[in-house]
Amino acid sequence: MTTSKTSSFYLTETVKLDVGSASGSIAQGTMDIGGLVNIASSEALAVEQVDFIWQVGDAYNGGLDSVAATNYTALAQLTDSNPGTAFVRADDSNLIGSGGLNVDVPNNLSSADQDFFPDNFGKLSEAFFAVNDNLYLVANIVGNTAVTTTSLYCTVRIKARIAKLSKQDWMALAITSTANSD
Repeated sequence: MTTSKTSSFYLTETVKLDVGSASGSIAQGTMDIGGLVNIASSEALAVEQVDFIWQVGDAYNGGLDSVAATNYTALAQLTDSNPGTAFVRADDSNLIGSGGLNVDVPNNLSSADQDFFPDNFGKLSEAFFAVNDNLYLVANIVGNTAVTTTSLYCTVRIKARIAKLSKQDWMALAITSTANSD
């Protein structure tokens, strides 16, 4: 039986795609959660919700149309295994959340990407349980041109709590987190 050790709290990590980043450029950030995961007492980080927030410019107030001269797509993933500067497939057991943003610069439009991975997990029994020491945020931009006029920031905001698992559940999670799909 899984029990909650804390109330919900929030964790964040931000990566920056700099001016001059070429199409396909990838940025990675690492969030240390080692102090929140305890092997001896079978405690894990229960991720309840993941949100990706996109901000433009060093004052964080620019329009999405000011990032590039042509249409672009910005993608992000949060995993509990280090993918390096790569994205993982949707059936990878380490994928916690993912999302994207499509920007139509000439028409000044933006929309959520086709990715509707369940980034809102619901109650504790449905949470994603992370037992590794780090979470990894990867973001990129793909389009016909590079990031030309201003930087693009991607922040992941995670709603989580500490949960105590049975020894069997904790061990099953540890095994699953090391058994990536290819």
